[in-house]
Amino acid sequence: MQAALWALIQSYEARLVALQRQLDDLQQRLGQNSTNSSKPPSSDAPALKRSPPQPASGKPRGGQPGHARLQRALLPPDVVYELKPAACRRCQAPLHGDDPAPLPHQVVELPLIRPHVTEYRRHRLCCPACHTQTCAPLPAAAAGTCVGPRLQSALAYLSGACRLSKRLVQDVADGLFGVQLSVGAICAQEQQTAQALDPSVAEA
Repeated sequence: MQAALWALIQSYEARLVALQRQLDDLQQRLGQNSTNSSKPPSSDAPALKRSPPQPASGKPRGGQPGHARLQRALLPPDVVYELKPAACRRCQAPLHGDDPAPLPHQVVELPLIRPHVTEYRRHRLCCPACHTQTCAPLPAAAAGTCVGPRLQSALAYLSGACRLSKRLVQDVADGLFGVQLSVGAICAQEQQTAQALDPSVAEA
């Protein structure tokens, strides 16, 4: 009886979390208009007051002289290729030596994602004395779950922070991670993640 009640409470908590997300999303949509989103001005409410257009400053478009340069931060390289010119670009004389400050050009690529699968083979052995079969138990970290902590965190991020639907999370897991999961398994992972975060949420 207690197990059934606990399962019912968990289903209600998961439903409340989903409803709260829908409410937050609807409230965010209600506050959108052509001034703070990509919605066209024709969709604005009649009571919306727009700021008067600012007069032209007369300055050219783009960054102004003296502004701080913004560029992508360089990452620690995994592979480095030293590229040196063989000849002068003007007179074609041969060139030798090293540049103490070469110009870096980085190409960022994602590593090949292949699921890392850990398989637990539970042996069932028969007792020679009483002929009772005994099956080896699963480790505590593997019991009750079919995904690891990093995959569980990625699914929770896609569903919670990115607000993707269960079907979209399923497509991303299959298309990017190479992991096929049912919608029910994704829902179960959401519930497990919510339970794991309950102490931190209560403390906050």
